[in-house]
Amino acid sequence: MYLYLSVAFGLLAISAVQSSSSNGGGFNLRPFRINLSSGVSRMLNFVNNTQLPGGPEYLGASAGIPLDTLKSLRAEWLTRFDWDKEQLAINAFNHFTAEVEGLTIHFIHEKSRTPNAIPLILIHGWPGSFLEFLPVIDPLLQNSKTSTDTPITFDIIIPSLPGYAFSSAPPQNWTIDDTARVYNTLMTDVLGYSEYATHGTDWGSFVAYSLYGNFNGSVRASHFCFLPFSPQSPTELAALNVSLSPLEAYEEQEAMTFDSSGIGYTIEQSTEPNTIGLALYDNPVGQLAWIGQKFLNWSDPRAGTPPSVLDHNEILKSVSLYYLTKSLVSSMYIYFQNPEALKTVYSKAQTDAPMLFSGFKYNPGFWPPALVAQVGNLVLYRNHDFGGHFAGIDNPPALIKDLREIGTYWA
Repeated sequence: MYLYLSVAFGLLAISAVQSSSSNGGGFNLRPFRINLSSGVSRMLNFVNNTQLPGGPEYLGASAGIPLDTLKSLRAEWLTRFDWDKEQLAINAFNHFTAEVEGLTIHFIHEKSRTPNAIPLILIHGWPGSFLEFLPVIDPLLQNSKTSTDTPITFDIIIPSLPGYAFSSAPPQNWTIDDTARVYNTLMTDVLGYSEYATHGTDWGSFVAYSLYGNFNGSVRASHFCFLPFSPQSPTELAALNVSLSPLEAYEEQEAMTFDSSGIGYTIEQSTEPNTIGLALYDNPVGQLAWIGQKFLNWSDPRAGTPPSVLDHNEILKSVSLYYLTKSLVSSMYIYFQNPEALKTVYSKAQTDAPMLFSGFKYNPGFWPPALVAQVGNLVLYRNHDFGGHFAGIDNPPALIKDLREIGTYWA
């Protein structure tokens, strides 16, 4: 399906490149093809020669990734994982790079056949990448309808954050707002969209919220699975007279547990990204432990069973991308450069653009509707009892369905 649609839309994407280039934006917009195969043999050789403890485990999963799980993932990496096969599927989409404010920005750009399709930029976080949105691309390109029978289809743009995958590392003192400004330039000046919608998760929600509040002339709708505001405690919610359903009460408890015992990685990456980053830079099994644990802990325990596609192969693909692109250290800079990005005081963005929000049961952050409504023009809130932090691979059908609701409020 990926390959078929890539051929169908490839000419449209190439036409977009030619059109943008001929308009003279000076952004050096060009097609891009991924070719990381030359590094795979060395990577797997390191994986094969890495020694892991052979004794029993004395601590449970609360101490980090279990040793048996890491051993199992390592064995799959060596025996079943096929980077060349994954790379072929990834390259079935149309990739590009552009130069904006001195940064090389890598992105996927897939155009619908529908002339009035809504441009939608999907923004990932850490330890995600553009990979986590691949399962939703093809369905969102197709003609469909919202819950109110409004016709809907999208043009899809998926950039790699600065310092991630094939996007160049950001300079010193680079902020979330800087990335948002570059992305707005990408959408409006490079690709020629006067208006567009956004989706953000994890750090991508910080960028998307900056776009939502600061570029309200071009951003006309935003969907979120995460927010750049600190979740509230049960006491704080009670003070706001917020009552919770059983599902919400579970999510609130998970968020509080994460806040008390799950943020060690954040402290390390916010204060000493070079220490952990350089320690793991040329250690694929180390990156597997550091990144893989987040995928395992922040996803639905049923991950890998439908509708989830977040299986071990997906984790290995993501870790391979980080290792082969040598981007682990630079991906952590966003923490160090934005230590105060998570706001503790709720304030509403200065825009009338509709805001949509999707909650997922095992996402480590939780915001009930009353909180989301404090920060934007909330028009739709949905909460799902399947899925976690990486909705694009943990529950793609739900994310697709919710994103389509943008069409109900697009004006």
